[in-house]
Order: sequence, then C-alpha cells, then structure tokens
Amino acid sequence: MSPSAPSQEFRAYVNAREKRDVLRFITCGSVDDGKSTLIGRLLYESKLIFEDQLARVEADSKRHGTLGGALDLALLVDGLQAEREQGITIDVAYRTFSTDKRSFIVADTPGHEQYTRNMATGASTADLAIVLIDARKGVMPQTRRHTTILSLLGIRHVLLAINKMDLVSWSHTVHEGIVGVYRDFARQLDVTDVTCIPVSALTGDNVVEPSTVMNWYHGPTLLQALESADVATNRGSAPFRMPVQWVNRPDAGFRGFAGTIASGLVRPGDPVLICPAQKPSTVSRIVTADGDLTCARPGQAVTLTLADEIDVSRGDVIASTNQPPGQSDQFACHLIWMHENALLPKRPYLLKIGTCVAGAQITALKYTLNVESLERVAAKTLELNDIAYCNISLDRQIAFDAYRELRETGGFILIDRYTHETVGAGMIDFALRRASNLTRQKFTVDKPTRSAQKNQKACVLWLTGLSGAGKSTTANAVEQRLHALGRHSYVLDGDNLRHGLTKDLGFTPADRVENVRRIAEVAKLFVDAGLIVLVSVISPFRDEREMARRMMDEGEFIEVFVDAPLEVCEQRDPKGLYRKARAGEIKNFTGIDSAYEPPEQPEILLKTGERSVDDLADEIIAYLRSRVDQAEP
Repeated sequence: MSPSAPSQEFRAYVNAREKRDVLRFITCGSVDDGKSTLIGRLLYESKLIFEDQLARVEADSKRHGTLGGALDLALLVDGLQAEREQGITIDVAYRTFSTDKRSFIVADTPGHEQYTRNMATGASTADLAIVLIDARKGVMPQTRRHTTILSLLGIRHVLLAINKMDLVSWSHTVHEGIVGVYRDFARQLDVTDVTCIPVSALTGDNVVEPSTVMNWYHGPTLLQALESADVATNRGSAPFRMPVQWVNRPDAGFRGFAGTIASGLVRPGDPVLICPAQKPSTVSRIVTADGDLTCARPGQAVTLTLADEIDVSRGDVIASTNQPPGQSDQFACHLIWMHENALLPKRPYLLKIGTCVAGAQITALKYTLNVESLERVAAKTLELNDIAYCNISLDRQIAFDAYRELRETGGFILIDRYTHETVGAGMIDFALRRASNLTRQKFTVDKPTRSAQKNQKACVLWLTGLSGAGKSTTANAVEQRLHALGRHSYVLDGDNLRHGLTKDLGFTPADRVENVRRIAEVAKLFVDAGLIVLVSVISPFRDEREMARRMMDEGEFIEVFVDAPLEVCEQRDPKGLYRKARAGEIKNFTGIDSAYEPPEQPEILLKTGERSVDDLADEIIAYLRSRVDQAEP
C-alpha cells in the first residue's frame, strides 16, 4: 500500500460523514418519564462519550445521581445545578451526536408544566419527536399537551418510547394499552406517523440493541428508528425567502443586505421581490466572508447585493418573484401562551416574525383547546400553557407565509412591551382579508384646520389615578377654566361612559383593557375634531395608557397622574366603593384586589392630598399655555 493510501481513505471517510443528512429531534413527555436518561443511554451505548466526560459523569453520579452512586446517564444532559439537585430537566439541553448513517441534533426538553414554553422552543426547529411515556403511568395530561403542541408546530413524525418497561415486568399488555390510547389521541391531531417502541432507558433494552426480554416486540430499536426515519424537508425546493437582518454598508461603494436564508435557493441574476413593499430587483452578488457564491441554500448566512438602488430595511423579506409571500396586518393564528401573567385581548404586545417586529393586539379569542378532550372552549383570557385560536391585528403590514406551508416565515413570538419577555408563540393560519379592501377617506377640512378654527392646539389630557383621587373633580375645574377662556373642550368620564359606550364591560383585567381602548378611540376622534379632551378614568395598567398615547400624534397625549395615597382615597370614599370592596361586595377593585400601575414619567404630577383643586387646575392650564408658547416661532 502506498504511503498516500491511508490519507486517501481517511479523506474519503471524512467526506462520507460530512455528506450525511442531519436529523433534528426533540424528546418530550411528562415529568420524570426518563428523557435525559434515554439520551444519555443513546450516547453511552453508541460509544459517543469521551473518557473524560464519562469520568466526570461517574463522579457526579456519586454526588448528584439518583441511582445510589451507580452511573446516572441523565447527568450527561442535565447540566444545570438546579436540575441536578432536583433530578428534573428545567432548560432545553441541546446535544449533537453521529452514527455511520446519520448526524443528530437532539433537544432534551422539560416535562414540568410550568416549563412547557421551553418544550415549545425546542420543538420549533425539530423534524421529529420522541414522546416518552412512563409505562407505570400511561398517557398523562402533559403527554397530551406536548403532542398537541407538536401537531401545531407541524411535527408529524413521532417515536413513542414507552419507557421503564422493566418496572412493569416487560408487560406486552401494558404496552398495547398505552399504544391504543396514544394513537387514538394523536389521530385526532392528524399525527399519523407514530412508531411505538417499548424501552428501558435504565437497562438499555431497545434503545441501541434489541431487547432479549421482550421477545413479543419485533420492531426497530430507538436508534434504528432514528437512523431510518424519512423526514426529508423541502426547504431547498420551497420558495426563496431571506429575512433581512441588517443593511451592510462598510463604505460608500458597497451596499448589501445580510441575513440567513430561510428557504429556497438563490443565485446571481435571480429576480427577487422586496416585501412587503413589493419592490422588484435582481440579485447581483452573493457575498460571504469566504468569497462570492454561485448559489446559496437554506441555513446559509449571506449578504445579497441588488442591481437596483431601492430602499431595503431590517425586517423586510427578500423573496422569489414567482411565489412571493403574502402580506397583511391581520391574521387568524394558533397561539401558545407562555407567561404567568395572563394574556389580555386588546392589550398591546410586540410581535416578532423573522427579523421583523411590529405592534400587535389579540383582537378576538376564538377558543382555547382542552388538551385532555381536544374540546374547543370559550375564553376571555389566556393563562400559562393555554393553547388558543385567535385573531391578531398589527400596526402595519408584514410579509408572511402560512405556518403549514413554511414555518420559518409563518411562526412568530409575542413579546411584552415593558419587560421584553417572550410571552407567547404563534403560528399564522391565514390572513384576514377583510381589511385589504378598506382605505382611509381623505377630507379637505383636517385636524389642523379644525384646531385653527377654534384657536387652540388639540390634545388629550389623560387623568389617571385611584378611585377617589380627584380625577373627575380636577377635570371639571379645568374644563370650567377652558370654557371661560373660550376654548372648546369635552370631558370623557369613566363612570359616565359606563352608562353607554362601555356598559357591556365589567371590571376584570380583560374588560379594563377593552374599556380603555374604546375610550382612547373616542378621544382620538375628538382630538381630530380639534378639541381639548379631558379623559378621567382609572386606567390602571401602563400598557393601555401607552396604547392610548400611541394612538395620538406626537405631543397630543398628556398623561396627568392624579396622585393620592390609597389611605387618603379610602378616607374620602365619596361613593362608598372602598367600603364595599373591603367587605367583599365588589370584586376586582383597583387598589384592593386589583393592581394599579402608577405612571413612571407623567407629563403632569398632581399631589391632590397636598393642594387645592384650584391650584391643580391652574397647573394644568399653565402647562397648556406653555405648549402653545413652545409651538410659536
């Protein structure tokens, strides 16, 4: 054999391994079903653990293990200190491994109900799922919840690993009973590709090697099923999509658009469409750090240059012209709620889809899904781990694909505007087309004209504070002064409006959100009419006050915090409401059993317990005069 032969063989071996396809899969199920142990067993028996790793796990098994000092393979995956101390998985743990037939990326996800959001995160990029079931417990509520989420996320290939068969004496009857229940449930979710495998992650039976004690089972081992699963994706043959991450301008002579290709192929000379603006162009170059490419594929991070000087920004999508994405600002979608604080319809959130971020509101909750019975249940709010079907409205149009067609541009997350926490994950079903035929009618007499006719600068004075703080009293005094000055104003009082505009609403958090939204919409119309509008309403939540501010033009919304301590408001109690709330006769009363979120930076702060109403009204009038003075040249 020539000296070069070994290197040629090695090169051929490396090339062969590089060409193997990659399977991304997730392990999920109820808590303590043995997910981490199963992955540890896969790695251990596939001889994919380095000696130093094994030595570390052996040492950790003696300190943190759950097997009395014996080798605890779950510790290969459970990396967080809290997980090792509790013996559960909290975070999503990713591991990679390879066999001669395939490479794998596995996401080990938590089984506890409060960490369902982590499971959804792991499943969002998976092609296949291993659903574990403890043979002693059977199909659990969390098993059903996870399977429902897998279905919504478009995962149709499931390996059902019925684990801990050693603890039920390797019973064929137990196995078949669980298989029947799970298949019936999965079939209702259109999850039909289910391979059922009885295993023991602890002993290794049917994980890598066939079991010698379950001679009634003749199917594949878990590893064989993973190696042979046909889950080929069509991202390469799908329409071209690349969300723009940033505009690359290192100097005046270069302008490119950087991003990661979500689907499809792109080559220099390809016609493309910039969405949602619908601007056509042609790809000139595909630039990378290693040089230009003649073709780019899904998953590659590239910079595209275009033949035309057109406006492209972060959040736009560069797409194929023959199969462009849709565009809309209203959608029907599935939503998984992931936060301890409830979702409130009409509350403003941020929606992130690809690289695009837009303001969003849930405009209608159609139903929530009972994960036990799959019954559709009416709901006004969503709690942690609820799964719902709803309508969502955005503050602008975005480019999108239906999730079932292309999940990279059809899946989104909802973000809390204040904490920036991810609170929900959604899948777009279809666009609501009813808004596409509507256009705003322009009128010659506009807001500036109406304001000039009244010789005033239109605005809304939004008085917020606890019940009894003095909002209505102050608004009344301010309007008297405006009337005496010949100004045109109107007071929108929360109690008065509940006799008509908002009479159908209660005082739950969800109803309070809708209450403020309606009042803000009316205030916006009155400002458009050129009026000075005084809004006197508790409006306890910052999110909704900010929503009202965003409805107005810059400088039109003036937040007035009518600040009186709770004890002072209770002493005043002009309507006897605090007394009733303390007696339990009124529920969801702000300051007692419902929270009030004070403004952080109001334009005007009024300490009503320290000053007279006349002084407070004079301060507001002085503020309005200063606005006029500042506007003059």
